[in-house]
Amino acid sequence: MDRAVQDQGVLIGLSVVVFALRDGEAVVLTTGGGPDGAGLPFGPFQPARHRTFELALRDFVAEQTTFPLGYVEQLYTFGDAGRESPRAEMGVGARRVVSVGYLALTHDPSAVAGPGSAWTPVLEFFPWEDWRRGRPDMIDQRIAPALAAWVAEAETAARAARVDRLFALKGARWNEQQVLERYELLYEAGLTPEAARDHGQPARGAIPGRAMVSDHRRILATAIGRLRSKTKYRPVLFDLTPDTFTLSQLQAAAEAVSGLSLHKQNFRRGVERTGLVEPTGRLSAATGGRPAELYRYRGAEASGGGVTGLSLPGQR
Repeated sequence: MDRAVQDQGVLIGLSVVVFALRDGEAVVLTTGGGPDGAGLPFGPFQPARHRTFELALRDFVAEQTTFPLGYVEQLYTFGDAGRESPRAEMGVGARRVVSVGYLALTHDPSAVAGPGSAWTPVLEFFPWEDWRRGRPDMIDQRIAPALAAWVAEAETAARAARVDRLFALKGARWNEQQVLERYELLYEAGLTPEAARDHGQPARGAIPGRAMVSDHRRILATAIGRLRSKTKYRPVLFDLTPDTFTLSQLQAAAEAVSGLSLHKQNFRRGVERTGLVEPTGRLSAATGGRPAELYRYRGAEASGGGVTGLSLPGQR
């Protein structure tokens, strides 16, 4: 639960989603791990102590996890009425809680030493978002039937259309960027542990995916959707990769972030068209097969002011 301070009746907290890549998987920096699940690094904004939100953020992340933040950007401000209810045990009562969320990327997921701090695979929280090996079985076997029962309760065309669109049912196309919309649909249908906890009701179903404290899984879903979107128009993927990489490693990074299986040749052609990478003249022997050429990121200015993201051509 976000610790925050009172300012004219509003409690202001700060949270951050720190993404990295480790062993071919997208991971996020988490803290804790109590009965309500893991949490994101979070803490209070104290006007008397911190000049800016970002300085406060950097201080408490270092205190909680020992991980030094690099580049961060503001993600979203979460202030919906009712989001303070899970914080009652923290003594904040029914006050309005506003949490300013941030997004951070790092290519160095170094060890963290804070209590309960860890680099946790993102897809442990959203396993239905992993389409790298094709459509996840859980969508048709567990999620779709549970949502069909929820739709039947209201029998509205709008509710049914929303389910079909977000989970690619009845011929609808999967949109990897709508991570938040899918999580909020499952929450609204009462199919997440957080919904049962927040409303004091038994869980309606057992949809796979780890729970998180407060509304941190909603914040994480927002960040994943933002990152997936940004890869298409900003070179953010290179903030997650080492200084040198093979094109296969770059594709694996793109697949880990997007949750998609990408067409190898089309992806490589797309990378070459951007002008964002250049060969180093060296080979990597760590590919497990024939040595592959190593590349480096040239910088956003190398694109000549055109598209600076990477296209994500799906596998045929």
